[in-house]
Amino acid sequence: MSRRGPGIREIVLLTLGWEDLPKSVSVEGAPREERVREPVPGILLRADGGWLLLDTGFNTALIRDAALRRRFHGFPSYRAILPGPGEPLEEALAGAGIEMSEVHAVALSHLHLDHAGGLRHFTGVPVHCQRRELEFGLTPEAERHAIYRIDFDDPAHDWRLADGDVEIAPGVTAISTPGHTPGHQSFVVDLDESVGGGGYVFAFDAADLTENIEQDVSIGGRVDAEPEECVEQVRRLKAIAAQRGYPLIPGHDPVVWPDLTRRMADRFGRTAAR
Repeated sequence: MSRRGPGIREIVLLTLGWEDLPKSVSVEGAPREERVREPVPGILLRADGGWLLLDTGFNTALIRDAALRRRFHGFPSYRAILPGPGEPLEEALAGAGIEMSEVHAVALSHLHLDHAGGLRHFTGVPVHCQRRELEFGLTPEAERHAIYRIDFDDPAHDWRLADGDVEIAPGVTAISTPGHTPGHQSFVVDLDESVGGGGYVFAFDAADLTENIEQDVSIGGRVDAEPEECVEQVRRLKAIAAQRGYPLIPGHDPVVWPDLTRRMADRFGRTAAR
C-alpha cells in the first residue's frame, strides 16, 4: 500500500458516549461477569475539501425516550451512557470550534447503533460504507445484531458504497475487515508532510481493545464469522501498520482512547468537548 499526494492535516478524536458491557463482547473467552466501560469513538479528519467524520455515535432519541430505550436498548447486560444533556456530536464539534455544516462527508466503520446513530445529522452529504454492510443492514436479521434501519434507512443519504479497500479521501483509505459485521471497515489515515507526516491505522471494531491486538485474540461480538476469521483481520491490520510504521489503534479501549485524544489535542491544538 503506497502513499502519494496530500494527506490529512488535522485529527480530532471524539468521545460520543460510553458503553457499560461484558468484556466478552470485546474479547473472545473473557469471563462473562467481567465488565468494561468503553468509549464510543468518532474521528474528525481535516482533508482537502473539508472535514471527514468517521462514525457518528448513538441516536440519542433511542436512549432518552423511555419507550424507545426499551425497544432499542433493552439488552439486560448493556448500558448506553451519553456524555451530556445535548447532542453529543453537536457538543463535541462546538467544543472543537467546528460547525456541523463543515462536515462534508461521513464514513461508517459499520452500522451498529453506537456507530451509525448520529447519521441523521448528515443527510445530503456523501456517506462511505461497504456495500455488504448496507445490504446486511437492510435485512430482517440485522436487528438481532443491534443494527437498526431507523438509524440509516433514509432516501436523503448519499451513499458511496465500496466493495473492498478504497481511498475515500486524500490520505484516508478504508480497509475491508469483515467479521464483527459482514461489511465492517477500518481506516488508514496518512498525515500530510506539512504537519509532520506519519499516520495511524484505526481498527474500530475489528479490534476493540489492546489485548485483541497484542494477544491476537478475536473480538467476542461477531456476525456469521468464526474467531479465526477476526484474528486474521487483526493480523492484516497489524501488517499494514508495521509496513507504514504507524500505530494500530483499537476502537473502544478505555485507556488508549482518552490518552490518544489528549495527544492529538496537544499535537493539533484543538480539543473537542467530552
